[in-house]
Amino acid sequence: MEVVIVPDAGAAGELVAETMADLLRRKPDALLGVATGSTPLPVYRALAAKAAAGAVDTSRARICQLDEYVGLPAGHPESYRSVILREVVEPLGLDEARFLGPDGSAEDIRAACEKYEGELAAAGGVDLQLLGIGTDGHIGFNEPCSSLASRTRLKTLTRQTRADNARFFGGDIDQVPHHVITQGIGTILEARHLVLLATGEGKAEAVAQTVEGPLSALVPASALQMHPHATVVVDEAAASGLKLADYFRSAYETKPHWQKL
Repeated sequence: MEVVIVPDAGAAGELVAETMADLLRRKPDALLGVATGSTPLPVYRALAAKAAAGAVDTSRARICQLDEYVGLPAGHPESYRSVILREVVEPLGLDEARFLGPDGSAEDIRAACEKYEGELAAAGGVDLQLLGIGTDGHIGFNEPCSSLASRTRLKTLTRQTRADNARFFGGDIDQVPHHVITQGIGTILEARHLVLLATGEGKAEAVAQTVEGPLSALVPASALQMHPHATVVVDEAAASGLKLADYFRSAYETKPHWQKL
């Protein structure tokens, strides 16, 4: 696991966007897994700016979804499909056909989960999966004590997660769904490159437990310790709980110039 500490959220967004752009230069039809929430927005803005400036051709890129609320009506502005179309797919000028995601409004949720697993496999797997992290250490919507071998499935959200997400629903926790479809930890770990992005002091404890704590289902993000190519990008605030922060800074500053993230 590589830990990269940058000054602020803007620098983090630029670094991750350039990593995605570099992948697309090498593999124009790469499948990029994206996350929702406020943390990754600087990444998407920076990548769209690069595409608009001609620094990278994103026209053949494919986008896939990490998770989705269950029970929101089709087209709801806060469904993650709507959010990703609005924040990623449309700014990159992509056709909606280049986007994969689970159907949270399906009558048979179990079948929808299995279908999405099959679609990811048929697409050749995820080349780079961008992840956020919850204050309790969850990735995707794999809440604490999720199986580290789990596959795409239905999950029940904790009250803390629903409270954290209430800001997207006018501050009303009662409007936040109780259930989601999420890629499982085992599914996430099959991506070729995992990039976890965290900014702000509120994520410091979760980042420290993920990077320096024991591998534990209590901190689902700690599963990244098992991945052969996992990168954790954090700003100074989110890195404030790391005991080895100085080492991580030194390792990044002295890495060979040819070695990318």
